[in-house]
Amino acid sequence: MILRPKIFNSSKIVAAQSTRLGGVSAAPFDSMNLGLSVKDDEQNVLKNRELFFGQLGIPLTQISRCHQVHGNNVLVVTKPVSNEQYDAQITNKPNVYLAVSIADCTPILIHDEKNNAVAGIHGGWRGTAGKIVEKALQMMKKNYGTEGKDCKAFIGACISYANFEVGDEVADHFDASLKRFDSQKQKWFVNLKEANKKQLLKFGVLENNIEISDFCTVENNNTFFSHRKEKGVTGRMMAVIGLR
Repeated sequence: MILRPKIFNSSKIVAAQSTRLGGVSAAPFDSMNLGLSVKDDEQNVLKNRELFFGQLGIPLTQISRCHQVHGNNVLVVTKPVSNEQYDAQITNKPNVYLAVSIADCTPILIHDEKNNAVAGIHGGWRGTAGKIVEKALQMMKKNYGTEGKDCKAFIGACISYANFEVGDEVADHFDASLKRFDSQKQKWFVNLKEANKKQLLKFGVLENNIEISDFCTVENNNTFFSHRKEKGVTGRMMAVIGLR
């Protein structure tokens, strides 16, 4: 099973998010684990990557992957990378596919249709609070002339508002409109999808040009990996976007 955003109806790009289904890894990484940072068998991970990216027609050599550090820095990519420490990548080069690794955090994919440029963004809570989507869009504007009205965006499957339970140390980073306090649990709940959507809207992306996945990695744990639900012992999914 692969999530294919409906918002990207252009034949110029490839965009998708993987699930945990259809791979070869054994429990607790069953079955489509795409992450080498967990204790899965490396050969299984490489086979899974061949399966997922193969279905999209993407050669493994053309995948650009960063070592994500839960920050808000943006890398301008001209050829595939594998070790740089960034949580967002942008490019206008064809056949460079920007991959984001996730297991509860928010993947955000953006296509500037006018200038034919794309962004692949990993929105953890720190990156989201640090306006990583806004920073990526500003970097696209600087490098490619991107304007909000020309963009379409996909906010993928991640932990939902109902399940992202946090303490004051996290909630303090978010506006009141993006969180609620549960007096019974004495905990806050933060809406990561809405927080990232707000950044898209602020830049000028039209609401009708934003697609938000209904899936929650916690609630739909049979379909998606969840770091929180599975107490850190789980696999990784990927979201990817690139120009043909």
